[in-house]
Amino acid sequence: MVTQERFFTAEAFWDFCQLPENRDRRLELVEGEIRELTPAGGEHGEVTGDLFGFIWNFARERGLGRVTAAETGFILYKNPDPDGKDTVRAPDVAFVSIERAPEPLPAQFVPIVPDQVVEVVSPNDRAEEIEEKISLYLKYGVRMIWVTYCVTRTIVIHTPTSIKRLTIDDTLDGDDVLPGFTLKVSDIFPK
Repeated sequence: MVTQERFFTAEAFWDFCQLPENRDRRLELVEGEIRELTPAGGEHGEVTGDLFGFIWNFARERGLGRVTAAETGFILYKNPDPDGKDTVRAPDVAFVSIERAPEPLPAQFVPIVPDQVVEVVSPNDRAEEIEEKISLYLKYGVRMIWVTYCVTRTIVIHTPTSIKRLTIDDTLDGDDVLPGFTLKVSDIFPK
């Protein structure tokens, strides 16, 4: 747990993350407050890696945009106040369309809200934390969120206008964010 006495801007948070004692920590910035994340387990990592691969291959073959893996920080919100309260989240997988990110992404936090994010829920994730992430992603303009539940082998798709739950027998699609993308839900989870 990080204890802090002030709110951080995205820039100050970047500097904080570069300190030697913080480089190996998984941190996010939520409305100016630093949050530490628990490392994920093997199943989480495998499912996340597979989803990244499926999306990356599809987007790369078609020149649709940029795909990032876990721990890539995206600046979802910059508070115009100098006091901070910026929000930097690190989704498990993120996609940004080529129209919005025509150049390679920067070395620092990405100053673009992703078009799509994927969150793979770990056994230690609390429901209210997941709900907060979904709420912030939608609030700041993410167009599609895939929340993946390994325990139930389901995916819940959130968009600004709908919520849809898919089971192991369904097929996931990219809607208008990744047009033409389809994947059997059963192909996502380890056999």
